[in-house]
Amino acid sequence: MSEEQVLVERSENDIVTVTINRPEKLNALTKSMWGKLGDVFAELSADDSVRCIVITGAGEKSFSPGNDISEFETDRSNSEKAAAYGALMARNIDTMKACPHPTLAAIRGICVGGGMEIAGLCDVRICGESSRFGAPIAKLGLVMGYHEIGALSALVGKTAALEILLEGRILDSDAALRLGVVTRVVSDETVMVEAFEAAERIAAGAPLVHRWHKQFLKRLQDPTPLSDAELAEGYACYDTEDFKEGYNAFLEKKTPAFKGR
Repeated sequence: MSEEQVLVERSENDIVTVTINRPEKLNALTKSMWGKLGDVFAELSADDSVRCIVITGAGEKSFSPGNDISEFETDRSNSEKAAAYGALMARNIDTMKACPHPTLAAIRGICVGGGMEIAGLCDVRICGESSRFGAPIAKLGLVMGYHEIGALSALVGKTAALEILLEGRILDSDAALRLGVVTRVVSDETVMVEAFEAAERIAAGAPLVHRWHKQFLKRLQDPTPLSDAELAEGYACYDTEDFKEGYNAFLEKKTPAFKGR
């Protein structure tokens, strides 16, 4: 795979854009692209200077239609090969789920199958009015594996996940918003503008606070009672430099300059 099939760009305010870059195939995902995405997110997760990650697809027609069907003959023709392929997908799913930084999907056009899975792993999902979603894999005789179906269920709930999988229909943007597949629908022409304006608002916030909020919300999905140490962590922000910066900036009516410390 050409390295250019997954592009990584960083702005001056530490917003990182990850672009699925295979527009000649509507950004259909190959086995090697799944591996590359996993590598990219692992590297970015370890970089505390990152303020926000925006993931999108090259061009205006498609975020991604999912996995490249042409690879089924070579890489998914039996259960053994499919398991190896699925391991790469699972690694990417786990890595994206574990990412401590805020993530945002900027969705234009088609966002189906594996493409919808990637977008659905992001904290914020902004799409255009003409965007289309779905997971019609039953029509191919395919099962969605545990990692994938777990991510879908966590996103929209069991009932909506079953509706999406059993009917296999393609959803318009209004249906996607109703089911929770996306968080915001905007005009097709303004998807990238709206996405980066949102990313800039995120990047302007205290990065430690964003990480704590993601951590706390994930922890609350576990019904196990919170420990005293976990409860105490909810007040750790008061000992950070960023709290002092934010508090004093508010009093002085100026824009805070958070350092992530």
